[in-house]
Amino acid sequence: MSWNPALTPGCPDDIGVDAIETLIIPRARDLGGFEVKRALPAPKRQMVGPFIFFDQAGPAEFLTGQGIDVRPHPHIGLGTVTYLYQGDFHHRDSIGTDQIIRPGALNWMVAGKGVTHSERTSSEGRSGPHSLYGIQTWIALPDEQEDMEPSFEHHAKTDLPEIESDGVKARLILGSAYGETAPATIYSETFYLDVTLIAGARFPLPDDHEDCGLYVTQGSVSIAGQDFAAGQMMVFRPGDKITVAAGSQGARLIALGGATLNGPRHVWWNFVASSREKIEAAKEEWRASRWGEGLFDLPADDRDEFIPLPD
Repeated sequence: MSWNPALTPGCPDDIGVDAIETLIIPRARDLGGFEVKRALPAPKRQMVGPFIFFDQAGPAEFLTGQGIDVRPHPHIGLGTVTYLYQGDFHHRDSIGTDQIIRPGALNWMVAGKGVTHSERTSSEGRSGPHSLYGIQTWIALPDEQEDMEPSFEHHAKTDLPEIESDGVKARLILGSAYGETAPATIYSETFYLDVTLIAGARFPLPDDHEDCGLYVTQGSVSIAGQDFAAGQMMVFRPGDKITVAAGSQGARLIALGGATLNGPRHVWWNFVASSREKIEAAKEEWRASRWGEGLFDLPADDRDEFIPLPD
């Protein structure tokens, strides 16, 4: 499907900067030569639609034999969305998934009542110098899905709808936008897009969702004459029709949003829940380490270590 941005209401000059309800500058953490920037949750904004966690991982360079090793760890009450620009991850989980994800594909793991997974650079990736750059987000589940059985879906790059028009290329990772629907099973109204713009191209954000935001990963965009560089997230005022214009070097961004949930969520470590009681129960289950007997197990081929419960 195509659109004509020039005919879409809300071109950059037609709105004010006050259309940006929240501007978020991510917190950066150095994990030993590997930087992660966390935009959500932020002090002034917990969620954008159902998205409750947003991390930019990298870009980072690794020598032969090096890579990322995220040991097995638990989740409840959320779905994890892994999407890469560069590199790969070898995903293993406690429901039997063994999947390598590469750029442009989607890994969608729904924790529900409880799941454990690990993410490591693949052996193929470690065979030479390599890069890693990607986005990982969490989507909080509605109340009625919090205790569902965990699940996993992988969708190849070629399975995700692409929308192109006038210097804009958008890949729909999750949900629905511009008349297209991505293949992954979702549990609340959502959209999630990887968008690439040539210099000066205009991109209208979906205007049929309650909550709407964007995160600039490369280049810059202009809104009402003000420039916003890579590494910034903007969350827009509900109901406004928003179009952004790419800067002189073009831009790449993630557009995200959807319907808000019926209430805030509690977040502790890797757990998301509508009640503190669910968080406390998950903490006790992970601390007990009763693999395969209680709420959690370890991945079948990654059982030699795990991340302990934080103090």
